[in-house]
Amino acid sequence: MATSTSILAVARDDGLFGPMSVAWRVVGHPMAFVGGLRSLIIGALHPLVAAGTVEHSDYRSRPVDRLRTTSRYVNATVFGDREAARTAATMVLRAHKRVKGTDPVTGKPYDAANVDEQVWVHSVAWHSYMASYRTYAGRLTAEEQDRYIAEGVAAATMIGVPAERVPASVADLRDYWSTMRPQLCVGMYGRELIDFVLHPTFPTELLPFVVPYSILTRLAVAIIPRDLRSMMGMPRMRALDMASIPAGRSMARTLVMPGVRDVMEVLFGGDVRALRRDARARAKNASSPRVVA
Repeated sequence: MATSTSILAVARDDGLFGPMSVAWRVVGHPMAFVGGLRSLIIGALHPLVAAGTVEHSDYRSRPVDRLRTTSRYVNATVFGDREAARTAATMVLRAHKRVKGTDPVTGKPYDAANVDEQVWVHSVAWHSYMASYRTYAGRLTAEEQDRYIAEGVAAATMIGVPAERVPASVADLRDYWSTMRPQLCVGMYGRELIDFVLHPTFPTELLPFVVPYSILTRLAVAIIPRDLRSMMGMPRMRALDMASIPAGRSMARTLVMPGVRDVMEVLFGGDVRALRRDARARAKNASSPRVVA
């Protein structure tokens, strides 16, 4: 999905959600990066989505560019103004038109513009941000969780998904998951994507991030359902998962420190860093200092 830096100018309005939304609190926290890793791993279990990604993306040769492209889209949608969100959505729709083919594993056609595939990608990503936040960063009441899932409907509809197709509560999400679980598998493309997320190639200038990244991937794996990890061949002792929680919470406290947070956001690119700084300032002005960490 392609975007441009020009859509990330300082926001002129509060966009789809605004500083009092749960989305700003969850996606604005640095641990959303862990949620993003989780979503890439789980998302790869959908064979059609995996096929479209592997056959039409240059993530192997340009991993940092792909990370920054996705980050621009997410941040433009969540923290940008409405014009930025619309522009980002238009660019995604344009990119999706080229992603068509046939999955060699299932023999089924795939199409990134297909609503079923779009709902899967959105639902896994949106839930993963919340799963990471709840585990490592902060508490969310049942009402806040439902509100957050409902807020996500606006993001999905921006790329043409009918609102009625998007899970709008935690209960809806559970029902959706129960229908999708039997369709998931680890095909050759899914395995390739999962392995790449766990062991990407870092350019020389980002080698200092190798160790922190490996820690973040472990935290992401720890919050993937155990049955899915067994499917992926990544079973792990429950005790190790439990040990990951305090370690992740300690890291979450470190990552919200301004200096550390700024270093981490180097991965996202200067335009995203500027937008997130602006969002933090708007959150502070809205007298909601804990909305964006």
